[in-house]
Amino acid sequence: MEPIYKFNIKKIKSGKKFDFEDTLIKEIRTDIYINGEKAVSIMATPVDLEALAVGYLISEGIIGSLGDIENIELKNNGLIIDVTAKADTKKIEKLNEEAIIVSGCGKSITSNLNIDPSKIEAEKIKSQKTITPFEISKQMSKFYNSCPLYEQTGCVHTARLYFNENTYFDAEDIAQHSTVDKAAGKAILAGLNPADGIMMVSGRLSSEMVVKAVMHKIPILISRTATTCLGAKIADTFNLTLVGFARGDKMNVYTHDWRIEEMKSEK
Repeated sequence: MEPIYKFNIKKIKSGKKFDFEDTLIKEIRTDIYINGEKAVSIMATPVDLEALAVGYLISEGIIGSLGDIENIELKNNGLIIDVTAKADTKKIEKLNEEAIIVSGCGKSITSNLNIDPSKIEAEKIKSQKTITPFEISKQMSKFYNSCPLYEQTGCVHTARLYFNENTYFDAEDIAQHSTVDKAAGKAILAGLNPADGIMMVSGRLSSEMVVKAVMHKIPILISRTATTCLGAKIADTFNLTLVGFARGDKMNVYTHDWRIEEMKSEK
């Protein structure tokens, strides 16, 4: 399914109307089935749906790794993602019973959010990975110049899971939390561990965005916008380095700043 749709509109410039063919992003509801049973419905942009399913299921703790998946298949033109896997049935039940509609754009649910960060079922991040402010500025600039669906429609969030100059995975979606799952899922499908990368995102660092990074054990999460209070508290609890307002040579480091190497002054 193509992710964009041509739509005839009236454009106004200097008070005058004229015909214009605009490009809109498609929004679908895709249902993830696990071993024949529906687990969740997600509003999404119809690209990288297999990666979305892999990233989502791992971030929810429903599967432990890619090795738990026996088969994954898109059906009904992407409206169904059919997964055969070794799954934690208790986590699926918890998802159905305690799910929270997240605050990000696009309707999705999670069972990982709790006002008390200590009750989130995740391990603390142990990664010793670091990065310089210069490298953050450089990579954020490149990231923002590599978002084709945004350039066409202006209507999606973006994420990049960065490993090095030659290895990174981009994702775009109407829902900012799904971009994290898609980027992580693409890395996992390529045989890489998201915990070895750095995540850059376009949207705010809300609690569900931070939890996604924590569940994938990504050590550094960076955005050009701000974090919420709960997002910062979760990051602090799980040893995640949280960086916001990364614009040019300026940025705010909210938690675990030791991973951001201070620039040495020239003598």
